[in-house]
Amino acid sequence: MAVDRKPEYFKGSQLRVGIIGCGYVGLPLALRFAEAGHRVVGFDTDPSKVDKLNRGQSYIEHIPVAKIKQYVSSKYFAASGDFARLAEVDAILICVPTPLDERREPDLSYVEQTARAISPNLQRGQLIVLESTTYPGTTEELVLPILEQSGLRCPIIAGPEAENVPSDFFLAFSPEREDPGNKQFGLAQIPKVVGGVNPSSGRAALALYGQIVARVVPVSSTRAAEMTKLLENIFRCVNIALVNELKQLSLRMGIDIWEVIDAAATKPFGFMPFYPGPGLGGHCIPVDPFYLSWKAREYDFATRFIELAGEVNTAMPYHVVEAIASALNDRQKSLKGSRVLVLGVAYKKDVDDLRESPTLKIMELLGKRGAKLDYNDPYFPQLHKMRHYDYSQMKSVELNPKTLGWYDAVVIATDHTSYDYTAIVDAAQLVVDTRNATRRITRHRNKIVLC
Repeated sequence: MAVDRKPEYFKGSQLRVGIIGCGYVGLPLALRFAEAGHRVVGFDTDPSKVDKLNRGQSYIEHIPVAKIKQYVSSKYFAASGDFARLAEVDAILICVPTPLDERREPDLSYVEQTARAISPNLQRGQLIVLESTTYPGTTEELVLPILEQSGLRCPIIAGPEAENVPSDFFLAFSPEREDPGNKQFGLAQIPKVVGGVNPSSGRAALALYGQIVARVVPVSSTRAAEMTKLLENIFRCVNIALVNELKQLSLRMGIDIWEVIDAAATKPFGFMPFYPGPGLGGHCIPVDPFYLSWKAREYDFATRFIELAGEVNTAMPYHVVEAIASALNDRQKSLKGSRVLVLGVAYKKDVDDLRESPTLKIMELLGKRGAKLDYNDPYFPQLHKMRHYDYSQMKSVELNPKTLGWYDAVVIATDHTSYDYTAIVDAAQLVVDTRNATRRITRHRNKIVLC
């Protein structure tokens, strides 16, 4: 039986919500809707994920098993690989990857495939929301035409006259703002930006998200919402590039950049601290600047500032490898043939997330230069084959004084809080610290090289 859904319908209780992509973004979102009392189906193309979720298991470190079991047993959440079930839900939220291809251009194949899976199952009055980070225009130019192959229409229109134009379904963009491992700001506390292709779509998305977050921020269009997400992450990318460049200059000048940043951060206005590292990681910040610079070329516009920041950050793993080689050379050792232990492969501390981790690039570069590599990461007992890397034969080595002392160099690539940095410095022959994790250690400073 057809359901008469108007924008206000999505303020109702016990909605049926379908979420496509049960990863770091989609799974927390699904559980939050279940927590708010809605019936949720999490769709994923990975049968192992579907099976684990339906058995109440978690494959993401910061998502507790107890929460999944609670909503599976109460039938507020289930996982499925059957996309025909999309016809059963009121709202469909798209949370699939938007990586870069080998030429560092946008790869929207996951978004396109998802839209094509929705189209034959699209129902009148359904709300579709794209959450995947992308360039301005994706929702209108890529997703909408595919959905309209169903025969249903969602007109792109703005202004007062748009209120009286009928829409067969609703389409919006609402960028994800998930920060894995952040205990201060959970999904419910982070404001949600929403923009619709027309006013009724915007109101429908506003009504839906208003049930699970403390504040919803409406913007005038999907393009404005898409650009908002890019601005947030490009802001971080540019500022991180700035401190990464200043770090390299400070090393040559004999200045401690971390001391300088901490001192500058005491200014109560006009300054926000950013910290250097071995490169950018995560699902957004290393990728987003390239999405916008790619799209800008369509408008004969060169995003020189953004592209420069991307170049600086992309070069950081190369800087780290050169620093390792130089430190070994100072100890009359060649990088080729040296035993190197990399500590931390996650893209940031205390998360089980490898996406775009700069450590993976550092390991690749070290391997190409002949280093004998091992790694340790408490969150990754074994590595797997990834989009651009295959370290599936590598397992995390045990950390103890004997093991640490066996390596010619120990590289701190990710500063997990579980590491005992004093014990690491005591036991290691050489420590190359890319995160300033050893800043409070006073003894054996001659063993430590900051880079």
